[in-house]
Amino acid sequence: MPLTAKAELTRDAILATGGELILSKGFVGVGLQEILSTCGVPKGSFYHYFSSKEGFGVAVLERYVETYLAAVEGLVQRPGSARERIRNLGAAWAGRAGDASADRCLVVKLSAEVSSISDPMRVVLADGVTRLIDLLATVVDAGYTDGSIPDRAPARQLAESLYELWLGAALLDRLMGDGSPFDAALRTTDTLLD
Repeated sequence: MPLTAKAELTRDAILATGGELILSKGFVGVGLQEILSTCGVPKGSFYHYFSSKEGFGVAVLERYVETYLAAVEGLVQRPGSARERIRNLGAAWAGRAGDASADRCLVVKLSAEVSSISDPMRVVLADGVTRLIDLLATVVDAGYTDGSIPDRAPARQLAESLYELWLGAALLDRLMGDGSPFDAALRTTDTLLD
């Protein structure tokens, strides 16, 4: 049965609030009571929208993946060579521009945490990563076409390498807290694109 407009707003509020809390504290570190009290929704209402905390986590991640991919798509569709667009996406990941900052990334935050406790959540994350790499591969291929990136490897392979580089830098940056992992990753990005 489809949700009413009011119910849809309530569900969206739970997802938005929960997403922010999870981004801050992790999935395991956030209880349902905290999510519901923060957004002012009674506990019984939660189960009207979600079958379980895991079902809620899946919905948070699905919503996040769609929003994140739309932001990335907006970044890579801006004017400029494909090389510039990839470099700008890397800078956005480093938290230096745009809405694609790794600081705000649930994939960075939750990949290790939920992969071992929830296969449905892992599948949503894996699908989102695959779609992001596919998008990145399309831009790499455009770089081969426009001549801004030398064609030395399959586009998908280079896209995977860039994603792995940036994801690793995002994780290390959370540990180091000084931006140096992303500085190094952006230099390596330039090397890979030259």
